[in-house]
Amino acid sequence: MDKQPQKLKKRKENSLSGDNSKLTRSAIVGTIIATVIASTPLLFLVHESVPDTLVWDTFFGTYESGLWESAQYAMWVYTGKIIPLILLAIWFFTCKHWWYHVLLVPIVMYTFQMITSVNAEFKNQDENQLLYLLPVLAIVVPSIYLIRAKMFNKINTADKTLEELEEEFMIKPKGVWGKIKQYF
Repeated sequence: MDKQPQKLKKRKENSLSGDNSKLTRSAIVGTIIATVIASTPLLFLVHESVPDTLVWDTFFGTYESGLWESAQYAMWVYTGKIIPLILLAIWFFTCKHWWYHVLLVPIVMYTFQMITSVNAEFKNQDENQLLYLLPVLAIVVPSIYLIRAKMFNKINTADKTLEELEEEFMIKPKGVWGKIKQYF
């Protein structure tokens, strides 16, 4: 007689609030992220649909390629910079490891390259980017090294595993907006 209420209780715990048709927020966000990642090869091929002309007229407006001398080539350059930037941002916001702050370095690098590519007045787009990366490197690299040093110091003095120490040092803001607010 006591087994019947237990079965009903387990069934209720296994269902999503009694309605299996609703997706959780995590599943929806995961689906969007997976779709973006899976569609990156298609996004990269967008430049092939752009005409090989100096001026490209679209319903959004007119694009003038400037120093690139070809709208198709300009779009190839932009997609070659924006797609890795998107993938790095996804990796940064979904990474659960203690070292995820190191991803800020290539994110800043690709952001700088994207900005200089859009501003076509510069003749050498990728020149002097190390000067712009130095402040980021000066903050991120020592921070990561100090966290690593603290972890290995605690490993030598404690009986915790590396995974338990990663959990201890991990900063856990709530959601993507919480991670963004953490830096500003």
